[in-house]
Amino acid sequence: MTRYPRDMTGYGANPPKANWPNGAKIAIQIVLNYEEGGENNILHGDAASEAFLSEITGAQPWPGQRHWNMESIYEYGSRAGFWRVQRLLSGLPVTVYGVASALARAPEQVAAMKASGWEIASHGLKWVEHKDMPEDEERAQIAEAIRVHTEAVGEAPRGWYTGRCSNNTVRLAAETGQFAYVADSYADDLPYWMKFGDKDQLIVPYTMDCNDMRFAIQAGFTNGDQFECYLKDSFDLLYEEGDAGAPKMLSIGLHCRLAGRPGRAAALRRAIEYFKSHEGVWFATRLEIAEHWSRENPPVVLMRPSEMDRETFVSEFGDVFEHSAWIAEGAYAGELGPTHDTAQGVHQALARVFRGASEKQRLDVLTAHPDLAGKLASAGRLTAESTAEQAGAGLDMLTDEERASFTAFNDAYTAKFGFPFIIAVKDNTKASIVEAFERRIDNDRDREFSEACRQVERIAELRLLEKFSA
Repeated sequence: MTRYPRDMTGYGANPPKANWPNGAKIAIQIVLNYEEGGENNILHGDAASEAFLSEITGAQPWPGQRHWNMESIYEYGSRAGFWRVQRLLSGLPVTVYGVASALARAPEQVAAMKASGWEIASHGLKWVEHKDMPEDEERAQIAEAIRVHTEAVGEAPRGWYTGRCSNNTVRLAAETGQFAYVADSYADDLPYWMKFGDKDQLIVPYTMDCNDMRFAIQAGFTNGDQFECYLKDSFDLLYEEGDAGAPKMLSIGLHCRLAGRPGRAAALRRAIEYFKSHEGVWFATRLEIAEHWSRENPPVVLMRPSEMDRETFVSEFGDVFEHSAWIAEGAYAGELGPTHDTAQGVHQALARVFRGASEKQRLDVLTAHPDLAGKLASAGRLTAESTAEQAGAGLDMLTDEERASFTAFNDAYTAKFGFPFIIAVKDNTKASIVEAFERRIDNDRDREFSEACRQVERIAELRLLEKFSA
């Protein structure tokens, strides 16, 4: 048995309604990352100097040494950049991603954040890589980050974002039960829920595209106009979608040492003025968005086929392909995961087994289907699914003449092809079924075998759609 843990489906074509306050067409969430004083530095007990997200593109760590230029670039963020951005964002709700050890070295900045009414979320204990960190060590660092944050700020964080995270980070943060949201995801334009054991954890995704970090990487932004244009384009499309009834969230990521530079701050100011010029814009902290989403779209109990045991899975889906439980057995043994926990997901898993089967096996599936309005229907011996489907097309209320006509069609068709006439009756009426009879009886066997297989797959799809909607 193989299970693929990633959810590649998400909300799909039908995302939930955001219902932003006052009918807003878009929610704008601005993050200011406060990392200065928490970066890699041998003064902090790290093995080398910092090398990430600075004006020195392509910088390398200096093992065992301080890096004066790198340190002063970071110090610009705390000494000048923070204050410029703080003035520029005055009056707007902002979420700070605060590295706990950096906040502990920033009493004036923390006081200004609190005076501005900003949310201060946790950005971890130190702004370092976690990808190779043992799970127990990372768990301990999360706990220590909460402790130091609480001491430095005066209250515990309600949001979490590691950034340079591991595959364990979101689960470990969720396990604390501390956070209204975790932001270590870039997977959506809307919040979504993840389940870890009995814990439903809200994820409020972050951004790497509407982010000033692109000034500090190769092939990123090279001037403020590019940043401004990208923010405006992102806003315009999301605003248009919101105007059409599908509001989303625009996240913007800033860093004191990057956006705090004058040329970039000017571009940021122009973009924000542009946002403000529109009606129906909700500026919010990430915590406000999380609390709103939890009220409007709380976690729901969903059918999760990828988490079923074999017996349950086969019991639930064994008759989706008529009297062919072996298809469900084969699907269960394949690669299932959260992305298959939808009607289309299960349908693909089942259909792959059917399509990959031998012609003899597929023929057995075809012959397992009953005649339309045939003897089994008259005797009440159809499966519940087939009974409901035929009744939906009115095949349970035929006149004697109609029944005789269907019997003649069935007999002629089966005599020619060796399997019963199969059609997705939910897609049809009595009249269109008769028309399909008359048209398909002239096919050669290969063509009709393929058509019958397509119809079997469509019947299975319709059954699953109904099952999941219930």
